[in-house]
Amino acid sequence: MTKLRKLISLALIVGLFASFTACSSSGEEKKKVRILYGNWVENIAYSYLSKVALEEQGFDVELTNLEPGLIFGELSKNNPKGDVFMDAWLPNTHAAYWAEYGENLVRIGESFSEGTTGLVVPSYVTINSIEELNEHKDKFGGEIIGVGSGAGIHGDTERAIEAYNLDFEQITSSGPAMVAALKKATRDQSWIVITGWKPHLKWIHYDLKYLDDPKGIYPMDLCVIISRRGFEQDMPEAAQFFKNFNLTDDQLNDLMGTIEEIGQEQGARKWYEENKELVDSWSFN
Repeated sequence: MTKLRKLISLALIVGLFASFTACSSSGEEKKKVRILYGNWVENIAYSYLSKVALEEQGFDVELTNLEPGLIFGELSKNNPKGDVFMDAWLPNTHAAYWAEYGENLVRIGESFSEGTTGLVVPSYVTINSIEELNEHKDKFGGEIIGVGSGAGIHGDTERAIEAYNLDFEQITSSGPAMVAALKKATRDQSWIVITGWKPHLKWIHYDLKYLDDPKGIYPMDLCVIISRRGFEQDMPEAAQFFKNFNLTDDQLNDLMGTIEEIGQEQGARKWYEENKELVDSWSFN
């Protein structure tokens, strides 16, 4: 009987320890914020600034880089491998993704409220409208330098080519490749047309202009912060931070410039330290 009691006591202790460990693991898991982000400059800036700020508040933050369509799809799952995406261009540029996945997602804030997209040329290019592109096809080499096919602006540009009957091909590349092409063209003072958007560092480094879009193909958007369902209930303090997060054009340009100068996390941390009062206020309001 004594031996049996000892075995029962040992089993109870093991059970209690396992239960405590499970609770502890669950608690730690709920403190981890998983941010999914796209590989474009303002989204990198939002995400790394959030990582630095939330870690200061005691959260463990995991960043994962994915194409936007994969981000929307992942966050909409029942058991997603992410919590938040900070750069959903809505209601227009990412409209197709929202139509497909939006009923399983939650809009919780706006990272930037002045988003614009369109076709962009250096200011020394002497045309001012998309309608003038065909007249100068040879100067542009018949190409519009674009970004990844998963980006909303890629689809808008295909629609623009059709709507304006442009004799141009959109070249699918990446954000960095597009900027490299822009850099070379401006150095040589040659003509180039790219897919562009604000916010972006290219507006700081180069003298650029949007081409007029009389058919209204390229819309204005909000840069919306979206989350998986249940995120706000699971982590209300982190959700409050994202609800309050918002940058002006000048603030975002400064943040992106600092990141470009000294690196993603280092730049975000430097900007956070210089703007600590602002960023910390997002956690408490």
